Amino acid sequence: MPKKKLIIFPFNGNGIEALDCVNYDEFEFIGFIDDDVSKKSIEYTVHSRKILSKFSEFFVLAVPGSPASYRNREAIINSLDLDENRFISIIHPDTFLGRNVKVGYNCLIMPGVVLTSNAVIGNHVCILPNSVIHHDSIVGDYTLVGSNVVIAGQTTIGKNCYIGSGTNIINDIRIEDYSMLGLGSNIIKDVAINSKMVGNPARNLTKE
Repeated sequence: MPKKKLIIFPFNGNGIEALDCVNYDEFEFIGFIDDDVSKKSIEYTVHSRKILSKFSEFFVLAVPGSPASYRNREAIINSLDLDENRFISIIHPDTFLGRNVKVGYNCLIMPGVVLTSNAVIGNHVCILPNSVIHHDSIVGDYTLVGSNVVIAGQTTIGKNCYIGSGTNIINDIRIEDYSMLGLGSNIIKDVAINSKMVGNPARNLTKE
């Protein structure tokens, strides 16, 4: 069976780390896409978006986003103008998937991640290494989860959120859309839309 051809957008840290998660028995990596034509690499080929229309059989993993741009992930990914069937999810083999876990399309799940029973991961989600998402929790579309994050059971995280590395979230709460949880924050109560949370216990900087 021929390998699927894979291209990653953009040429960024998430994209480079995604290469460690790819099953090369299943995929042939073609290169990166980036809108910054000044980006060059000796090791990898960096293409313009034109390659997507030229080769409609290519599959795509789109992993833009950082603390500065997480709110715009939806618009950036949608600007590729791709049918959802062209997106693929990549899950590192060292990920633990519990019973009835659901993972959407265009997701990147890195090594050491644990998803326990009934966890639901939406579309266009990135989860960095060694994070744990407990039972019956939901991570909304376009959200970024850093490394070593712990999300306790029955927690709901909205779309386009940024969960900084080392963050801990207690059970049975809701993080509303477009919220940023800073590095190492301890979240012990619901978080309103567009919040910026930092500290232990976390406080909302948008109200200060």
